[in-house]
Amino acid sequence: MPVIGTFTRVDDGYTGSITTLNLNARVAILPNAAKQGRNAPDFLIVAGPVEVGAAWRRTTRDGSRRYLTVKLDDPILREPIWGALLEAGEDGLARLIWRRDREIDDA
Repeated sequence: MPVIGTFTRVDDGYTGSITTLNLNARVAILPNAAKQGRNAPDFLIVAGPVEVGAAWRRTTRDGSRRYLTVKLDDPILREPIWGALLEAGEDGLARLIWRRDREIDDA
């Protein structure tokens, strides 16, 4: 799975950058102070004053690791990108990975 971003933990969120062939942005992942309801995102992803995505807290099935499920959306994208922000490694960086879902060909 390709890494498209690296982040460091700050206060209750993260700061870092997302880089793809079409996108190069400094972003912040901030707690969603207006969260209402179970399905509302735990975090909002912003590039300056512009909201470009959302993230939800998750834990692996065995309960051993925490991560964020991330949804990025921008007018330059054909469709939203889904990914995961994995916990920081030994270098202190959390990594944003993404995966394109493949359509299943039933034919």
